[in-house]
Amino acid sequence: MNSIETISINDLALSLIPALLVLLLISRWSLSVGHSVYALMRMLVQLALVGYVLTFIFDSQDSYFILLILFIMCFASSWIALGTVAGQRLTLYKYAFLSIALGGGFTLLLITQGTLSVTPWYEPHTIIPIAGMVFANSMNSVSLAAERLQAEIQMKDNYTQARNTAFQTAMIPVINSLFAVGLVSLPGMMTGQILSGISPFIAARYQVMVMAMIFGSSGLSTALYLNFVKSYYTRLDS
Repeated sequence: MNSIETISINDLALSLIPALLVLLLISRWSLSVGHSVYALMRMLVQLALVGYVLTFIFDSQDSYFILLILFIMCFASSWIALGTVAGQRLTLYKYAFLSIALGGGFTLLLITQGTLSVTPWYEPHTIIPIAGMVFANSMNSVSLAAERLQAEIQMKDNYTQARNTAFQTAMIPVINSLFAVGLVSLPGMMTGQILSGISPFIAARYQVMVMAMIFGSSGLSTALYLNFVKSYYTRLDS
């Protein structure tokens, strides 16, 4: 089996060149570059710290601690999801949290305890990375749905039409990824497994699991959110 080569700091710096060029382009076009710089710097700091944090988490054999980590992931993803409707964040937060917790949690449970039969059920090396994919994609879809639903409601569409449009919009990135996988792109999990020497046939099976998991968690979380907020928007309209 092949081993993945360690990337040196100097070589890693080369990967930042395209990002720096984009920042230069944004600046030259007189757009707000501050937000993009902040996002890149935050990414670097977060990923620099995550290695230390994950080492501690992966060494844990405490099921309650792992549940706490999953709660924090769900809590944070729900808050970030509503960044597109920041003015209503506090009001809508409970709906976002419930939708991501239920839709993402159900998918996570099915994948880890059914498809993968993880033992023990809280095994952090498996649970945490998969939960990250589930909650992140649920977060993105709920975020798109929240923004589009608010825009459609403001245009005086009835709720059913606004909900359907918001759901379709939220699912566009996920559906596009289904069309593109294997044809346009090799997703991260499959690429990583192939680079580590695993057979492409086995890697493909795992990627099927991941794509179905992402589609399911995103769709379920989005549908739940759009139904949970119906009463809120109905009250506003009355």
